[in-house]
Amino acid sequence: MRSIGEMARDSGLGVSALRFYDRAGVLVPAWVDPVSGYRWYAPEQLDEARLLARLRRAGMPLADIRLVLAGWSSAETDLVRGLLQAHLRRLELGLSDARREFSTLRATLDHRENAMAVSSTATATAVRLSVPAPELAAALDAVRFAVGTDPDLPMLGGVLFDVEGDALRLVATDRYRMAVARTSAAGHDGPRVQAIVPAPLTDAMRALLSGDEAVGFTVDGARVTLDAGDRQAAGQYLAYDFPDYRRLVHLPSGRRALIDVPAFRRALETGPVRASAVREDEQRGGEVRGGDVREQEGASRGLSVLRVIADGTVTVCEDGDDDPNNVAVNRDYLLDALTAGGRDRLVLEIGAPTAPLAIRRTDDETAFSLLMPVRLDD
Repeated sequence: MRSIGEMARDSGLGVSALRFYDRAGVLVPAWVDPVSGYRWYAPEQLDEARLLARLRRAGMPLADIRLVLAGWSSAETDLVRGLLQAHLRRLELGLSDARREFSTLRATLDHRENAMAVSSTATATAVRLSVPAPELAAALDAVRFAVGTDPDLPMLGGVLFDVEGDALRLVATDRYRMAVARTSAAGHDGPRVQAIVPAPLTDAMRALLSGDEAVGFTVDGARVTLDAGDRQAAGQYLAYDFPDYRRLVHLPSGRRALIDVPAFRRALETGPVRASAVREDEQRGGEVRGGDVREQEGASRGLSVLRVIADGTVTVCEDGDDDPNNVAVNRDYLLDALTAGGRDRLVLEIGAPTAPLAIRRTDDETAFSLLMPVRLDD
């Protein structure tokens, strides 16, 4: 007999997926300990679990999976072949529909790009700001961890410098997390100006911010420059449009908890971690957005499962705690966000299991991070 952990390891299905398929009656354990509730699987169930993992990766509907598993163990091979072929046809038709829709969207994008070509190439006049070096350094430290690295999404490969009035906002996102910080700025009273500073140039700028004096930040043509005394970092900004982050930061209200960061970090690092097997067809999901919550990129993720309990504190849930209010989040991403918060006390805001989790500073509501939760039941 295999425990649920051994079954997950050998089959390619995560522990949470095995629990889900048990509750759905698709792959029921051979025996459940009536005292502990632990699930145990018979040796012959391993082949079924591996088959289920393949069907899952292929995106087959649950109703069809039930029939395939039922037919697989009997002589109903024609049924199984028919279900596989029908699902393949659905995928092909879906791909054809998606190509048509994407073709229409590309044509729409081409039209918009042509209409905005003049305004989007570069700033018409130079924008020069004076920014306090410590504030800019703190803002960069607060957002740098969230910069994307996906070569297919180069517009996320830097930090957005968003200049509006007397404020300079810095924003970074890789779709699974987003960080926003604000600094004061002087010297610009014109229209809003945005520039995506690539990550290597951002790091070069951060290295110059060691003093307490104000530094100069300039956007001129297609170039950005940071002047710190007699030192300078300059280069071209990324010629892309950044997502409208302001639409992504209005979250439904959640339960707020003040956390002691060192103690909470220890609880995360030493507490239970759940594995999350990621399907290849889901590797583009889980963005910081409303709606569907998909699992995140990579072969597997260590997840911490959190819940705000009655006394207003946050607990790291034990394996087997399936409270519907639990929120699962990538543990490494959460640890990065705690570090970027730069405080011994932070506010953790947890809403619905499908809503982004927010990490906020107690002294500055303009500096915060958002992390997309990960669906446990799959």
